[in-house]
Amino acid sequence: MGKPGKPIISVSGVRGEIGVSLDVRVITQFALAFGSFVGGRTVVIGRDSRTSSPTVRHAVLAGLFATGCHVIDVGLCPTPTILLMAKALHAHGSITITASHNPVEWNGIEFAAASGNLLTQAERDELMRIYETEDFVLAPWNEQGILEIYEDATTHHLDQILRSSWFEPDTVREAGLKVVIDAGNGAGSVISPALLRELGCRVVELNCVTDGNFRRPAEPTPDALGELCETVCASGANIGFAHDGDADRLVIVTERGVPLSGEWTLAFVVDFILSKLKGDIVATVSTSRMLDDIAANHGVTLYRTKVGVGWVVEKMQEIGAAIGGEGTGGVIYPDIHYTTDGIASLAAITQYLAESGGTVTQLVENMPHYEMCRKKLEIPSQEVATQLVESALKLYKETCGTESEPSLELTDGVKRVWRDRWVNIRKSGTEPVIRVFSEAPTAEESEQLCDETLETLMKLMKQISS
Repeated sequence: MGKPGKPIISVSGVRGEIGVSLDVRVITQFALAFGSFVGGRTVVIGRDSRTSSPTVRHAVLAGLFATGCHVIDVGLCPTPTILLMAKALHAHGSITITASHNPVEWNGIEFAAASGNLLTQAERDELMRIYETEDFVLAPWNEQGILEIYEDATTHHLDQILRSSWFEPDTVREAGLKVVIDAGNGAGSVISPALLRELGCRVVELNCVTDGNFRRPAEPTPDALGELCETVCASGANIGFAHDGDADRLVIVTERGVPLSGEWTLAFVVDFILSKLKGDIVATVSTSRMLDDIAANHGVTLYRTKVGVGWVVEKMQEIGAAIGGEGTGGVIYPDIHYTTDGIASLAAITQYLAESGGTVTQLVENMPHYEMCRKKLEIPSQEVATQLVESALKLYKETCGTESEPSLELTDGVKRVWRDRWVNIRKSGTEPVIRVFSEAPTAEESEQLCDETLETLMKLMKQISS
């Protein structure tokens, strides 16, 4: 994957395959741009556990020091911890060294503005302008940046979770849950087992060593969680949890060893939070319609945005939403910080389970149920991806509007919506792929809809190539 000299630059930051599409020159150039963007002031940095992260860290430091920044390094931490520390330390910006759910050979940097807030579109545009024009503001010899090490980041994050208005730690402690946590050898290893033990859980650790050697894919899809499923069954655990590489996501395995998609994480948390707080929901266009039913049950409104945490956050802040997130297993808790937080989700879901008095399987059975299918089509470049989505839109517009044909929603990519099902195609901002998500009453119908759409896209791609 990856094309030499062509890292992927998106709302999520900059990512690429180390030594192929991403190298230290690109990283340093972006750090120079970001240091200039924040005016050489205070920047918090942190990293995930990838073996390339120390190299990327030095490249980041070079650019920040050269622009006179005071750098506070919080070390190996989950992404939500780093952003929360930027807020706590009143930083003017932050850089997180991570490729999140991308494969282990990838890495990248993600930017945030003042106090750990994700960059707005205007801020992203300004950062890119500085990067592309090399309009760097370099510090003189006697005003170079300095480094400060901060070692209590995870302690602060845990404290914020335990103090959340919706959380009752004693409820979880009284339940005495047995939990398996699979951190994927990522950044969640340094905090999630500690939180679960603080909540009185009997904890079985799986892949919780931060050696940078991911023994399963960084993205915790159901297919990647075979070992976790087996461990939950073998240990008699009440629930299993898995993070992605930087622990901003969380997914669940039932007590029967059945892996659930990240859609269930968001659905469970939204249902739980709305039982504690009154407010509306924000989610992306490709998130399950389970949320429509949950919103109706609680008498609140569900707003949908483009895919990407930044879009969800902007809408949440605009309307003062109680909860929001993506179907990847990333949930945003406004009373902690405006970013997806897989560690806070551990607290929310263990309390949800404890209060139910039942099993995870029973929680699933009590939830409105649909089947989703997610597939992707690898493409040569982001340019081809753009052409492909445009061609698909043109094709579907020609048949839109008849009784048997779906309506079109163009919030992000092309979403075709029928009365009881939908399919969405959009180009990824983090990988050279087109993503196709579909949802229908049964798994067979959902997969058929997804496959038919992929077949159409492949035909269109051949036309583009020729």
